[in-house]
Amino acid sequence: MPDRHWEDLPATVRLAIESHIGPVRAARSASTGSVSSLAATLDTDGGRIFCKAIQTSNPLARMHHAEARVNPWLPDIAPRLRWKIEESDWLALGFDHVPGRHADLTPGSTDLPVIADTLTALTQGLTPCPPVRVQAATKRWEGFIAPELVDGETLLHTDVTPFNFLVDTRVHVVDWSMPCRGAAWIDTALMIVRLVRAGHSPADSEEWADQIPAWKQAAPDAVDAFAAALADLWEQRRQESPAPHRGPLAVAARSWASYRGASA
Repeated sequence: MPDRHWEDLPATVRLAIESHIGPVRAARSASTGSVSSLAATLDTDGGRIFCKAIQTSNPLARMHHAEARVNPWLPDIAPRLRWKIEESDWLALGFDHVPGRHADLTPGSTDLPVIADTLTALTQGLTPCPPVRVQAATKRWEGFIAPELVDGETLLHTDVTPFNFLVDTRVHVVDWSMPCRGAAWIDTALMIVRLVRAGHSPADSEEWADQIPAWKQAAPDAVDAFAAALADLWEQRRQESPAPHRGPLAVAARSWASYRGASA
């Protein structure tokens, strides 16, 4: 979770940001997120900007660089990056501010069809993968799954928490800090775990996923292996760092893998 506020940034960093957007009249820190030290909406005379910042010495700064690299290639479903600043050992990114609430993934939610349409549009719009340097899925899940099962030519988001789907008159997908290139069905598979965590059965979650063409075209043996890999990965993460969200996700991933007969 972000632990800094606008006024906590060094004066030199704030001045560098204001050189792009003018004086900041108000700043509201976000209450969610785990990558940035600062995540805040900045009010200026020219409108609102969403700013993320982190010290360059932080290992997670690489995720901000990754997000900055892919942003020019993303469809308008993602907020546009307006500037990137490196100043006084800080890295800051400024995005168009988009309104919206976090997506509701619970059973019966009216957001569910819209999320399916969004995943479909992303898959279609980002295949083939744009010519941008991103990690390959074969590397991301190395040691958990045979590389040929997740290899592909789609630019994937991979962090499909409901916090990253902002619902208003349309849906925006934010926080592209974990992009990778891989099989087109992977983001939908990752969403299935989120649906199970939100209260859906594995069967109902897969029925929901069937409306997404890339998922329908996925090889069953690849999905089986991926479900087992996710169960192992989330359990490993839970044991390494028992953050509050990791236990429920480990349970959800294991439930889905067991449903597919892919886990003991």
